[in-house]
Amino acid sequence: MDQTKIAVDIFNKLADVYQDKFMNVSIYHVSCNFFCSAIKKEKAEVLELACGPGNITKYLLEKRPDFRIIGTDLAPNMIVLAKINNPTAEFKLLDCRLIASLKKKFDGILCGFGLPYLSKEEAIQFIKDSSQQLNENGVLYISTMEDDNSKSGFKTGSTGDTMFQNFHQADYLKKSLEENCFKIIHLERKEYIHNKQRTIDLIIIATK
Repeated sequence: MDQTKIAVDIFNKLADVYQDKFMNVSIYHVSCNFFCSAIKKEKAEVLELACGPGNITKYLLEKRPDFRIIGTDLAPNMIVLAKINNPTAEFKLLDCRLIASLKKKFDGILCGFGLPYLSKEEAIQFIKDSSQQLNENGVLYISTMEDDNSKSGFKTGSTGDTMFQNFHQADYLKKSLEENCFKIIHLERKEYIHNKQRTIDLIIIATK
């Protein structure tokens, strides 16, 4: 069973629903503002992974209109919406596990809730790959649902669709960041109620 394909098919089908529900990212303004402030370079090159309908992209460009953003997602319908919502940004289909294929480096990489669709091993590899794709003093933003990794599994959402979600732990994410020459500059946890279930959102921002 291809867990990635299942997730992509669901997000592609529910792109409009997702946009209506999550376009407002005010709950994450603190961390997004921190990310924007941490990137000192003008006209910085920023890579956003798992961009969805461009909700975070839109906020970043409101704060830093000088950012040159490339947004990526695996769901074609999300890319269509992201382009409409952010006509000045560039968008393309890309698996976040293949960022090395872009053959360029960035001043910032942001992956907002892409990690729940990566295994523990893939998340650790993603951090390693991000280190290679960032310029000196580059900034990495990652967010995920925090819980014991062993609780990962197929979850059914409010629409009745079921896909695999990975929970991640701060300990191994922090260890991987340190091993790949990152310095953590911001760590934040937020309680979130999703489908009547309490979850903890973990946000980590690190600089290379």
